Amino acid sequence: MSIKELFDLSGKVALVTGGSRGLGLQIAEGLGEMGASLALVARKADELDAARDALRRKGIEARPIVCDIARPEAVGPMVDAALARYGAIQILVNNAGTTWGSPAEDHPLDAWQKLVDLNLTGTFLVTQAVGKRSMIPNRYGKVITVASVAGLSGNPVTGMKTLAYNTTKGGLVNFTRALAAEWGSYGITVNGIAPGFFPSKMTNAFLEKTAPALLSRTPLGRLGDDQDLKGIAILLASDASRHITGQIVAVDGGMTVA
Repeated sequence: MSIKELFDLSGKVALVTGGSRGLGLQIAEGLGEMGASLALVARKADELDAARDALRRKGIEARPIVCDIARPEAVGPMVDAALARYGAIQILVNNAGTTWGSPAEDHPLDAWQKLVDLNLTGTFLVTQAVGKRSMIPNRYGKVITVASVAGLSGNPVTGMKTLAYNTTKGGLVNFTRALAAEWGSYGITVNGIAPGFFPSKMTNAFLEKTAPALLSRTPLGRLGDDQDLKGIAILLASDASRHITGQIVAVDGGMTVA
């Protein structure tokens, strides 16, 4: 098999949660550029329609599916809709997530639960459904979980107070490792991406205040942009990574090396 064939995603179907904007849309675009058919999942129909239209202008077709994966009863019908359209799902990108900032001693319980329900439980339920209904029966699958550098370590003393976010993202790191060990016998690889700081709707307000300090401890001296996750996502979604599983790749400009 040539190197081009190893990275080619033609004939593959990728389901991307949180795929309507930000990092999820960037990843979806990269997979689509390499030939994958796309099922984009998010809560807001208008944002999904905008994402579909933006991808279409680039020659990439995507099917929007409205679903709040934090609602357990919504996950099964969403996966059923994707399978009814495409027949099988070879690539799953678990990107949907949210954050909350608060000192730990004052962190609201409902906010804690919101992050657990979406970042952890929603990811588990989607992965379980896709695995059981498509990847395991077909003995093939590529699961990519978007964690965060916040799940690899604590925050600097003067940094963010995001205990629930760090905790759930750390949970996704070990979710990835444990599932890789369990599902390897089915021909399924499970890997994670841990992005550093990327401008997005979720991070813009924070970065306005902290970007200079962050850049001062980032070896490459820059934030992530709208191209920086495509390469690793394509690698982990393709047969070029068929002997890689249970790994977490930080895409952070080197910020976590120190």
